[in-house]
Amino acid sequence: MKALSRIGAIFAKELRQLRRDRMTFGMVVMIPLIQLLLFGFAINTNVRHIPAGVVDQSGSALGRVLAQTAQATGVVSFTEHFSDVGEAQAAIAAARVRAVLIVPPDVSQRLARHPSLGFGRPAATDQEVARPVAQWLVDGSDTIVASAVRGLRNMPLLELLDKPPNRSTPTFEVTLLYNPEQRSAVNIVPGLVATILTMTMIMFTSAAIVREREHGNMEMLITTPVRPIELMLGKIIPYVFVGAVQVSIILALGHLVFGVPVNGSRWQLAAATLLFICASLTLGLVISTIARSQLQSMQMTIFVLLPSILLSGFMFPYDAMPLAAQYIAEVLPATHFMRLVRGVVLRDVEILHMSGDLLWLALFTVGGLIVASLRFKKRLD
Repeated sequence: MKALSRIGAIFAKELRQLRRDRMTFGMVVMIPLIQLLLFGFAINTNVRHIPAGVVDQSGSALGRVLAQTAQATGVVSFTEHFSDVGEAQAAIAAARVRAVLIVPPDVSQRLARHPSLGFGRPAATDQEVARPVAQWLVDGSDTIVASAVRGLRNMPLLELLDKPPNRSTPTFEVTLLYNPEQRSAVNIVPGLVATILTMTMIMFTSAAIVREREHGNMEMLITTPVRPIELMLGKIIPYVFVGAVQVSIILALGHLVFGVPVNGSRWQLAAATLLFICASLTLGLVISTIARSQLQSMQMTIFVLLPSILLSGFMFPYDAMPLAAQYIAEVLPATHFMRLVRGVVLRDVEILHMSGDLLWLALFTVGGLIVASLRFKKRLD
């Protein structure tokens, strides 16, 4: 009975302490609530309305109808028109579109020779070989998006031909760029760079200020001439080198073990990685100025970490998310770096062609340093 009484006393003390700790109590309620609502709507492997472009070399009404028929499936949504294939491939490399429909100049002849039988003509003879009506160029680095577009390969042409579809010749030829073998490791390894950096960089600095307070070093820092911005910079600079080591390990092992190519410039990759590391570290510093204990800083880190992993496009396609989830994803540094690292490593894209992502990471870093410095100064007062 005495043991039960002592256990009950400790139980009551923990409840009172939890009630006084509003931050922890809020996390107990908000983490499952927000994560459930957010991920329940955002996580979706059924990709719809993939941003796509079209190169209509035929300039005919038939080419326009073909594009409209593809868009009517709901799989793709044409957002851009290009004058030539080179321009279209550059747009895919810069991630402005994920796929491009190329309508050839002889689309009418191809359609007439298609085995579905059109315009009252017989099926193709040996001298007149049937070919796909058009071609898709697809960013194969994302296997889920590539699979969705490949599903259009045998799209029926009922809107164009008053005949049932024939599967002997596909409607579209599908060319997968950057990852024609559709190996998952090619997509996952660069994404792991963003995920692991997010996890470690935020975790390292989220307890930086809290740790000083808990170890009794805050009074000493207050009495020194160190300015808040100097303290923040001094906290994050050592971890920049830690992040660089982590990136080198991931990409080196990914190349040696899984055969993942590094197609882009190492210097451009280093520049994009440096910006992302700084953005993640400053986010951790902001968390550290809000949290009252290392436990709270860890809880807030998890609260930020899960959306960064699941909404950044690492596990689930960004294009499959509803618009509200995409707005949230755009705020997170991991989303922008995910595009940059995959663009440089897999597609050999110039990072200046993805200047919007670079600018956001730079602004996030500067803004995070300012907020963390102001909050720390306020506590000194």
